[in-house]
Amino acid sequence: MNYELDTIKKSQEIFYYLLRKHEISEIRERELFRTFAENEEIQILVKSQAEIAGSSVERYGDTIYLIPDEENVYLGYSKAKLKSMLCRSGATDKDYYLSQFIILVLLVEFYDGQGSSSKTRDFMKVGDLQNSVAARLREGTEKDSREDGEESGIAFTNMMEAFEALKSDERGSRAKTTKEGFMHQILGFLQEQGLIEYVERDETIIPTKKLDNFMDWNILNQNNYRRVLKVLGENDAGH
Repeated sequence: MNYELDTIKKSQEIFYYLLRKHEISEIRERELFRTFAENEEIQILVKSQAEIAGSSVERYGDTIYLIPDEENVYLGYSKAKLKSMLCRSGATDKDYYLSQFIILVLLVEFYDGQGSSSKTRDFMKVGDLQNSVAARLREGTEKDSREDGEESGIAFTNMMEAFEALKSDERGSRAKTTKEGFMHQILGFLQEQGLIEYVERDETIIPTKKLDNFMDWNILNQNNYRRVLKVLGENDAGH
């Protein structure tokens, strides 16, 4: 298919904006948003550029997002980079997988994958999240031990060891070697990605519209939701 030069240039402008900002909002960037939404040829060109760059472009409601593929370490994060950002110095894979488990627990605490909107609560306290992580790790470890060593596909015992190795500091330490500091680092990272608002003064976590969109439109289709529940050691019936 042959495209007009102006069409190609406009698609490049939109894709370059997505590379810099990662999203286009109908409210803030009305012209770019409408150009993409109303022109099929431009959509095809922008998505083609994204595919070549190891990513995808999706419109969720009134926002267009650039979403890196899972293995894309240039637009996204490598495992090594995430480990250095989220975990203490000299962290092992146990620590890394614990950080990812904490994020999964946070998602399930806010969203249930059911109904027209999957959100089940508007905020939660950091202490409640920490307690939920501890409870789910304990339940998963106990379940694995009851099943004669046949693990559920996730190394609950290893993550429990990593969690228990972290000190507990009721003074709210920000050191990555404490449970509180470890949680703080993860929540700060999620806030930097625009996925949550982390109100440190009263230890409150609030999901953003961006996270709502990702959960409702992408992550919590039924297949993905079952995968999340399986990782957490649950069945489809609920928490």
